[in-house]
Amino acid sequence: MIRRTTVAALLTVPMLLSAALPAHAAAPAGWELNAMDVPEAHRTSQGENVTVAVLDTGVVTSHPSFKGRVTSGPDFIRYGAKKGDPHWGEHGTAMASNVLSVAPKARVLSLRVILDHEDPGRDRIEEEWEKWRKGGTFSKELEPMQTALSRAVRYSVDKGAKVISMSLGTDEWGGFHDYLDDVAAAVDYATSKGVVVLASSGNGGSTDRLATDANNVVSYPAGYAGVLGVAAVSPQGQRAEFSQVHTYNAIAAPGVDIRSATNTGGYRMVRGTSPACALTAGAVALMLSRNPELSPRQVRDILVRTATKPRNGYTLFLGHGVVNADRAVRAAATAKGAEAKAAAYEGEKHFGDGPADSPVAHPPLDQSYLIIGGVGIGIGLLCFTGTFFLVRRRRA
Repeated sequence: MIRRTTVAALLTVPMLLSAALPAHAAAPAGWELNAMDVPEAHRTSQGENVTVAVLDTGVVTSHPSFKGRVTSGPDFIRYGAKKGDPHWGEHGTAMASNVLSVAPKARVLSLRVILDHEDPGRDRIEEEWEKWRKGGTFSKELEPMQTALSRAVRYSVDKGAKVISMSLGTDEWGGFHDYLDDVAAAVDYATSKGVVVLASSGNGGSTDRLATDANNVVSYPAGYAGVLGVAAVSPQGQRAEFSQVHTYNAIAAPGVDIRSATNTGGYRMVRGTSPACALTAGAVALMLSRNPELSPRQVRDILVRTATKPRNGYTLFLGHGVVNADRAVRAAATAKGAEAKAAAYEGEKHFGDGPADSPVAHPPLDQSYLIIGGVGIGIGLLCFTGTFFLVRRRRA
């Protein structure tokens, strides 16, 4: 039986690669790097010796900006556009370039787990889903999609990736955002191996109740425990109007007018929580390059502690604030590696206020009750013994 939520999750790609620039005045080129203090961070780290797995629509590895730093792993869905087609690797190429704009000496491992939004294969998948909903049948050709995301997460870990960036989510499909056990288990596997997992928070964040995208539903994989959910911030330092508003937002990064590589060899400006996630993944690569002993929890704590805080502290809009790569890298350099061991208990002897009364406050037991009880037991035993011998004598 095909799980509807899995199909939906693999169909969904945040709609960030818009054909036209946003209506607002364009931000200065490269503003995102300055907003994150990336140039300062590059003085001490550029992502050396760190592999970032980009789970997306595939990457055109020959783009001039990659300089041999991107390799392609398996295509886990094996469907839709092929390499060289107009709609292959559009979204994924942009995301890989965002990672490398922050961590230029990191390596990117590209794994294809979703289709681009304009991929003609999406129409076929939707048709197949409709057939399954009505009749319970589903094309075997599409079955690899069922576990593509979870398999790609595990593959990333086994191939040595230290960061997993997932600029994808289920927020576009408001009715298909259920929890997926196989992906949750894969995330647990990754974090248990010390791999930092990030995901975009989603682009359905309008707070206008009359807006068509005013859903703010839970978007997975950002909603899984252990995943760093990344929100998007505008050049003005405010939540981007599309950025999901939810409790899983841990941190924020620029997500408007982000210069990104195209699958045709050029560049374009994109927007969405997708580039925000990829930029943050690059910042994590800088941190791990400086200190490879950091655990996923330490990475999260450092990002939170060093972020540029919202005026009122933590918010559902921007989490704990905007990533500051320079401060995060400097904090990472001085952090000690995590060591798992049992901690000695140093608290009080009792929970709360302790016992309600003294353990010796009860009155002594009256000895006369013991004597009376003993006499009663003795009489009972004599009666039982007498009855027993009397019955045996009569039978004889």
